Formats: sequence, structure tokens, C-alpha cells
Amino acid sequence: MLNRVVLIGRLTKDPELKYTPNGVAVASFTLAVDRFRNNAQGEREADFIPIVVWQKQAENCANYLSKGSLAAVDGRIQVRTYDGKDGQRHWVTEVIADTVRFLDKKGDAKASGPSSLGNEIGFSDEDVPF
Repeated sequence: MLNRVVLIGRLTKDPELKYTPNGVAVASFTLAVDRFRNNAQGEREADFIPIVVWQKQAENCANYLSKGSLAAVDGRIQVRTYDGKDGQRHWVTEVIADTVRFLDKKGDAKASGPSSLGNEIGFSDEDVPF
């Protein structure tokens, strides 16, 4: 079986950092990922995908990512359920990140396009495949 997800998109808001009762860091944020094709009106649409990051990487995301930051996420899809206060069963689908790469150049969270992929992850613009 295979459950693997690779996404590149921009954060819709700053990551939210929390700690479990045992002191384990967990951060969550939503990644806006453009769809490949335009809709019938010729507009670009995006999917808004919830991401969960654990441990030291969660703290790094909270410290170095912010709304508008370009990030790459490699992880797996997780579906979980819980019973709400209203007695209804709720389903949650999210990506549990194994790695998060910060793709903006330092101090440039609003940059866009392939030229914003950069030196912080160890490759140049010529290495970007798109």
C-alpha cells in the first residue's frame, strides 16, 4: 500500500503551534495549492489543504513560516473521526507532514513563481523543474 502526498503552496494564515499534555509540539496550518487547470470562467482555483506537523519541525514551522509563505510538504493523508458535542460524527481529512521545506527566499514571504524557490533549501532557480 502507498499513502504519499507532495504539495507546494502558500500558507493561508500563520501556523498555530500547540503542545500536547506530554509536551510534544504540534503545528497546524492550511496550504493553498493551485489547481492545474482554470475553471469555466478562466479563473485559477485552489484547494485549501489542512496540514499537521509534529515535534521540532512544528516549532520550526511556527517560527519561520507565516501567512503567504511558499512551502513544500511531503507527507501522508490521514482521515479521522470524532463525535461532536451535537452528537454527530465528524470526519476530518488532513495531511500529516513528514517534511516541510521553506521555499521563499529569506524575508520574502510574498514572492511568487519559480524564482521564489531558493537558496534556503540548497538549490538554485535553474534546478527548479517548472
